[in-house]
Amino acid sequence: MPPRARPRPKILIVLHQETSSPGRVGHMLLEEGFDLDIRRPPLGDELPCTLDDHAGAVVFGGPMSANDEDEFVRRETDWLEIPLKENRPFLGICLGAQMLANHLGGKVEGHGDGLVEIGWYPLKATEAGKQLLHWPEMVYQFHREGFSLPKEATLLATAETYPNQAFRYGDNAWGIQFHGELTRIMMHRWVVRGAHRFELPGAQPGRDHLGGRLIWDMHLKRWLGEFLGLIFGRPAAG
Repeated sequence: MPPRARPRPKILIVLHQETSSPGRVGHMLLEEGFDLDIRRPPLGDELPCTLDDHAGAVVFGGPMSANDEDEFVRRETDWLEIPLKENRPFLGICLGAQMLANHLGGKVEGHGDGLVEIGWYPLKATEAGKQLLHWPEMVYQFHREGFSLPKEATLLATAETYPNQAFRYGDNAWGIQFHGELTRIMMHRWVVRGAHRFELPGAQPGRDHLGGRLIWDMHLKRWLGEFLGLIFGRPAAG
């Protein structure tokens, strides 16, 4: 009998709405040979007490705040102790990065002048970030709060309105404020459902979200593939 194929390693995917999708992050991880274990804590899904059966974890964004008193927000923020303690690859995106910052003793809050980042905005890599990979010059944002840089974390990318855009903590924990995971369909959905936020100070009109995608998304997509490879690597063939 031929040898049985080794099971594909799993990445834990944490989403925060019934209709949420891991988007391109999910597509890229599947293409690289991982399987996805999708959990939605706001809908009652439990998170594992260890990542021994996972190759890493990704916590995505959502409309809630990392400062909310909802039970699942506190439980999920506390759960981050597991990937940190076990030194497993972890990526927090937007809300996920803010939860990581809170867990590490940072602070999550809005801009002092009420400014938001909703649309496409310039990004500048730090020297530490440049040593890891080439970063896009423009990224897609959809947030009203940012985070302070946790103690002992390394800042990888910065911007004018919210200066802390990407950081690394220890060997395997990463947080990014911006979104590289949106497919075209996801962005259309966000523009329709989030249109009421385009009136906030600093936000861009919906047409600029979609127009900017035609110009800058290819670079963001290329960066995302390289960034995920940096964090999670590739499964061993088997």
